[in-house]
Amino acid sequence: MKHRMNRFLPSEAMLWRPRREGGGVECYLCNHHCRIAGGEYGICGMRENRDGRLRTHAYGELVTAHADPIEKKPLYHFLPGTTSLSVAGMGCNFRCSFCQNWQISQLSVRDGPLAEGYRMRPKDVVEIALEYRCSSISYAYTEPTVFFEYAYDIARLARLEGLANIFVTNGFMTTEALALIGHFLDAANVDLKSFREEFYATICRASLMPVLESIRFMKKLGIWIEITTPVIPGANDSVEELSNIARFIAEVDRDIPWHVSRFHPDYRMSGLDATPVESLRGALSAGREAGLRHVYIGNVVGEAAETLCPGCGNPVIRRRAFWLERNDLRDGQCPRCGTRIAGVFRKRQAGLAPQGQRAEATGNR
Repeated sequence: MKHRMNRFLPSEAMLWRPRREGGGVECYLCNHHCRIAGGEYGICGMRENRDGRLRTHAYGELVTAHADPIEKKPLYHFLPGTTSLSVAGMGCNFRCSFCQNWQISQLSVRDGPLAEGYRMRPKDVVEIALEYRCSSISYAYTEPTVFFEYAYDIARLARLEGLANIFVTNGFMTTEALALIGHFLDAANVDLKSFREEFYATICRASLMPVLESIRFMKKLGIWIEITTPVIPGANDSVEELSNIARFIAEVDRDIPWHVSRFHPDYRMSGLDATPVESLRGALSAGREAGLRHVYIGNVVGEAAETLCPGCGNPVIRRRAFWLERNDLRDGQCPRCGTRIAGVFRKRQAGLAPQGQRAEATGNR
């Protein structure tokens, strides 16, 4: 990229309110609801109270940007076979011991100098997505809630250019944040990492209930949702827990795809073994027993990556690894029995603006 240069200055954050005492502020971007004294940072380490106003250090700079197959998010029922520009800023509001992207997700201004990134205005990101003929922009790799203001400005411009917007997220944002970004958010893959508060508290330094609330609220807003659970040996792989996750998803909507993903040892859990394939097959069975229509095994080539028609069992979409091999759907329906498959399979279904409408440029907030 040719955009590497000095950083933007910290800009005014969204979703905060002043506190009455001592110049403090309360951030309500995510469900930590950090109360931040003057000169201090929130849990994410990227939002700072400067003189009684909340500032974000996560605006205008990316640590990575890649054109990926949409299946890599993973999203299997949203514009299959298309390419998404995946972008990430620094930082996260979780501290997951098994994080696969910890080298960038665990960076923060609070903890010292940051790795050099790429300074890019929102319109630069959109132009790159169009240049690479992407159908969408995915805010991924790290937690998009942390660079919310930046994602919001990119998403508004992307919508005007006919691009879809996707969050790959831990789901810990507030309903206020979702209501705001929901006008421009077309799809999300939400990590539902466990169904136990103890897991979230000890392994992620967060809590479960707000994630469940976000999933329900995304569904209410009309955002296409898929859910991923990383199955970790000895941590969240019991039949009881996986069945509880599956039943929750089914209660929200049986058509929500559930990706049960193989854990690979990394970060502070590098001493564990990778997930046995049999454990993933057990999760697959739990999902189907709960009534879920679409359950997939992730990170294992050749295992349960096909989309099967819930009416007749016919494989209507075939994949290998993160690549689409064949899509037999006809107007979103099974060609054999006519059953409609849940998902967004054409751009017009995503409520996107026509191509060619030019967006106004925006710079730093």
